Amino acid sequence: MDAKINLNSLSYPELENFVTNELHLSKYRAGQIWNWIWAKNCTDFDAMSDMSKDARQLLHEKAYLFRPVIEKVSKSKDGTAKFLLRLEDGELIETVLIPSVAKDGKGRVTQCLSTQVGCAMACTFCSTGKLGFKRNMTMGEILGQVQAARAFIEDTNPAHPLIRNLVFMGMGEPLLNFDNLMKSLETLHHNKGLAFSARRITVSTCGIQKGLKELGESNLAYLAVSLHAPTQEKRAMLMPKAAKWQLQDLLSALESYTLGTRECMTLEYLVLGGVNDTPEDAKELIKICSRLKAKLNLIPYNDTPGSPYKAPTPENLLRFEKALWAKNVTAIIRKSKGQDIEAACGQLRAEYELGKQTEDCQSK
Repeated sequence: MDAKINLNSLSYPELENFVTNELHLSKYRAGQIWNWIWAKNCTDFDAMSDMSKDARQLLHEKAYLFRPVIEKVSKSKDGTAKFLLRLEDGELIETVLIPSVAKDGKGRVTQCLSTQVGCAMACTFCSTGKLGFKRNMTMGEILGQVQAARAFIEDTNPAHPLIRNLVFMGMGEPLLNFDNLMKSLETLHHNKGLAFSARRITVSTCGIQKGLKELGESNLAYLAVSLHAPTQEKRAMLMPKAAKWQLQDLLSALESYTLGTRECMTLEYLVLGGVNDTPEDAKELIKICSRLKAKLNLIPYNDTPGSPYKAPTPENLLRFEKALWAKNVTAIIRKSKGQDIEAACGQLRAEYELGKQTEDCQSK
């Protein structure tokens, strides 16, 4: 007997092919199923009321719907919620919901998505990097984070604002899972499903050459680049694997990156006290920003137990920001959220696994 297919991992063309060639149903049924899965967040074929009983029986026989299962939720006093999710093979990943208030005064939620189980980049300041790399995530697992979060919001607080923005800034390097990333972006844009526009989606990369140009040409998302160092030497120290693509070559690629008329990319700069927040660093960073159509996010590092790095002092952070603004660099200090729940990528999983190991040892 053929193995059942998880429909959450099929693109729209793949679903059409499955419906017509495997189920031998009319093509329009694919649109109905797709709408139930992605627009209505459905997990039960029997709930698909506009499908015939025979069609639903066929679905039960040849397919199933699986989304990541919520293993643990940590809520911060600032409203941030971090989810530890279990995938079908038992692996654990993380996603975060970040609340904010828009200029119109209305609440909104941004969700941070993971694309890999672990990460191969081994950036020295990153908790996920310490976990190592396990595997890429499928489209169903990537977008299943959105499905799981939507269901949680609907069950716990129906009046809660909808998820308005998505940032691919969680566990893993998105461009190293390029095929499933693009498949996910195309699914997010589909008008019969989640119907996100490109301006509400941001893909963050630490600077991977392969796939960068193709992402820009797709017009499916905005770009954020994790820079974190203004020189090749410091980049090699902080991000040894990403730095194999020389900083000057990365900047040249970003200069020719496809951007819309009113669009700019974002440079993410994690400010590490005494490491990359000196006046010399500011001067080098100004040179970089003068070459690019970009805004700069300054992200103060959160002190983490066992880390060799420390947070910048408020005085140095403000001095650093002022030096950038003095040279017309649009630099914004991003307020850290979820500090009381260890919201940095990888921390919740590491804490959870340590706890399970302790329980196992105590039970022996």
